[in-house]
Amino acid sequence: MMRTLPRLAPAALLMFAFVLLVTGVLAGCSQTQPAAESSDSPPAAAEDDDTASLSSNALSQTGALAAADGAPMPLDRSVELLDIGSPPVALSSASSQSHVNRIVADSAGSRVPNVEARVDSLLALMTLEEKVGQMTQLELGMVTNTEPFPQPIDPEKLRRVIQEHQVGSLLNVVDTAFPLAHWHALLRAIQDEAQQTRLGIPVLFGIDAIHGANYTQEAILFPQAQGLGATWNTALVEEIGAITARDVRASGIPWNFAPVLDVGREPRWPRLYETFGEDVHLTTTLGLALQRGQQGTDLASPRHVAATLKHFVGYSGSDSGRDRTPATISDIDLREHYLPPFQAAVDAGAASVMVNSGEVNGVPVHASRYLLTDVLRGELGFDGLILTDWLDIKKLVSLHQVAADEREATKMAIEAGIDMSMVPSDVSFIGHLVALVEDGEIPESRIDASVRRILRLKFELGLFDDPLAGIELAAEVGSNRDRRVALQAAHESVTLLRNTDTLLPLSEDQRVLVTGPTAQSMQALNTGWTYTWQGGGAAQDLFHAGRPTLMEAIRARVGAAQMTYVPGSTLTRSEGLDDAVAAAREADVAVVALGEGAYTETAGNLQQSLMLPAAQRLLLQEVAATGTPVVLVLIQGRPRTLGPVHEAAEAIVTAYNPGTEGGQALADVLYGDVNPSGHLPLTYPSRPSGYALYDHKNSERLAADFGTGGAEPLFPFGHGLSYTSFAYSDLTVRDSVMTTDALQAGASVTVDVTVTNTGSRSGQDVVHLFLSDAVASVTPAVRKLKRFAKVDLAPGASETLTFQLTRDDFSFIGRDATPRVEPGRFRIQVDTLDASVRLTGAPLLGGVALPYAAPPYAGAPYAAPPLQYATRPAGLARVGSAPDGQRGLPRTLPAEGR
Repeated sequence: MMRTLPRLAPAALLMFAFVLLVTGVLAGCSQTQPAAESSDSPPAAAEDDDTASLSSNALSQTGALAAADGAPMPLDRSVELLDIGSPPVALSSASSQSHVNRIVADSAGSRVPNVEARVDSLLALMTLEEKVGQMTQLELGMVTNTEPFPQPIDPEKLRRVIQEHQVGSLLNVVDTAFPLAHWHALLRAIQDEAQQTRLGIPVLFGIDAIHGANYTQEAILFPQAQGLGATWNTALVEEIGAITARDVRASGIPWNFAPVLDVGREPRWPRLYETFGEDVHLTTTLGLALQRGQQGTDLASPRHVAATLKHFVGYSGSDSGRDRTPATISDIDLREHYLPPFQAAVDAGAASVMVNSGEVNGVPVHASRYLLTDVLRGELGFDGLILTDWLDIKKLVSLHQVAADEREATKMAIEAGIDMSMVPSDVSFIGHLVALVEDGEIPESRIDASVRRILRLKFELGLFDDPLAGIELAAEVGSNRDRRVALQAAHESVTLLRNTDTLLPLSEDQRVLVTGPTAQSMQALNTGWTYTWQGGGAAQDLFHAGRPTLMEAIRARVGAAQMTYVPGSTLTRSEGLDDAVAAAREADVAVVALGEGAYTETAGNLQQSLMLPAAQRLLLQEVAATGTPVVLVLIQGRPRTLGPVHEAAEAIVTAYNPGTEGGQALADVLYGDVNPSGHLPLTYPSRPSGYALYDHKNSERLAADFGTGGAEPLFPFGHGLSYTSFAYSDLTVRDSVMTTDALQAGASVTVDVTVTNTGSRSGQDVVHLFLSDAVASVTPAVRKLKRFAKVDLAPGASETLTFQLTRDDFSFIGRDATPRVEPGRFRIQVDTLDASVRLTGAPLLGGVALPYAAPPYAGAPYAAPPLQYATRPAGLARVGSAPDGQRGLPRTLPAEGR
């Protein structure tokens, strides 16, 4: 459809016409997301540069979809089991807060000298078009041929993108993961082309390495983040981050789009498995560990990459539970639950941030100056690069409808605070932004601010000195040690939820039936972001040889004569149910593996609710009805509910998405070679609606009978059983009365507790310290996690842990949306023990003692604070803030006991 072009200055008109011409030539370049497997997918359409195409929006939501019924692996594969040996990553029983303090105090920097001076010199030489090119990110398919696989560079397309449009960043794969050699060829060609430009600025290439370097074929895949959350092992998560970074850099890529710092507080959300769980402190601690593993302390190291915090902010708080749909989040909730992980990561020197694709309180985040500039830059003090997500400036027109056309959307996003646009499949952004500057609607100084951040990151990564640093490490990718780290992580993630009459561990003498749709599925073990975006399509053929599924691991362990495998059902349909029931009657025990297949980012892939499909529940019910004891194994990205049928299982184990070593990890736990140590990083609801998170408000306990059973989960947050037993004792608070003045001056409340292994075998346990406020001016949560530590104890051994609680631990976000500490009584809970501490004195607001007065807005409806902060509100001061471009300065933080 013809459109009336906006009035342009003569130079801009020539540039814009040229953009249209070149984009017409480039039309039809392969997209990063391939066509959906379903036959009713809409065909891709060519995009008019001056519009945001609905076809592009549709394309970004489909592609490489896994089959709804699942995709079992072939039955004739040869597999091998790893020798478990000693875990390659040693466990530290240090307090979670001590890990946070260490990482923030020694944040990421760069050994590259004179970065600011070099940025200034280069920026002074750049034309407007070169600057805007640096702010543009295109998908790899824009510079490659469409076939064969792996897709080679098209030299002419590459020349146009890099030479004529001066594009500064590329991302992603074309369809499917590449082998290392192909990555090297691609990145070498791209960086060689960049060297031929007038200024020789290297290209900043980015990738989504979510659970390992999942777009590099040789790399080892690890549990998804939810499973890492279940390990509660900070050192292990940091090591996984370091391996991922090395593998990404060994591919020739210096920039990774992780960690995900969205707090997983909506169990229906299809990206829940990418989060560390529902708790703020757990997300903060493990998010920092993953970030530290990726960035190290030197961004220029060939073993490290620039990390990207995702997705700022409120992305996981969708009202509907569907992806990229509206979130209604109060300022109190925003600052209580969603901002803290980002604040800590910024304090620790995070290099970049990717923006929430959805909207918060009716405003798309890509168009929110309040969230991106006032909050992220002003309050949190972020001085790095802000990147859009896929197509999201265009979606301000096509999806959110807050802009009439793409030019207006571009202006809106840049004024909000965007530095780089993931366009990603045309060069329309360049023409619009150049025209906006030439027409005087956006000052060039605003462009300079963004380009300065982009160039700074390129210098800090050492790209100007060696844009391919790290590819010499390719021989280390996929090592046996990496595989053992992945196996350790999978072992530690497996969570034993129920073990009636000590059915587990199993004996190799028992005849075992293995059934269920996830028992022979690598897609279920890994889910999305596995070789392809959705984990379907060609991913099925790329799993490393020899890695066993659950069924194959059990068969390899006990022998084919002791094990019978019957699928029993697909993910959604009953197939072979009668055969499974017949086999159950002949078995001593039945392992029923249920759950989900592969998926990510789909707008809503739950057919009705969190309830598992009827076919799977029927399989569990009918197998259990034979009288054969049942071990239910859940392999899934969300806590899918079961209804009353869960009672049929004597034992229940959840494995989340444990990665390609997950099959063996599960077998090792089921047969007792490994003592389970996973603990839930989320609340497992008992029903598909009306559930409450662990830190719910007291009023959420109300039930239909007006009793207090309305928040009872199937299994609570932090729950996890072991094959040994632990006892807690001697919970003491050394300073049971503390003044608010003392807290403000840096004093801490010291808590000690002793944990003892009272069983007959060694085991690991997670010690959780919860704090609850008896009375507060904003309704308090029933409890909040403030510290955790993981201990490894031999039979009869004890360890005394010491935790220190500071002013921040007693604070909450008040009615005026600022941190507040109020005097009163607080309860400290560890396991079944509890103690109390009393704060006396005047309230603290923003770190300043105030005369006692009625709380702000008392007796009146809540009023949000003004939506403009030139600086962060009092009390949100960033620890160790450094001048622009001077990351890595030492921070001074309170010490923390073990």
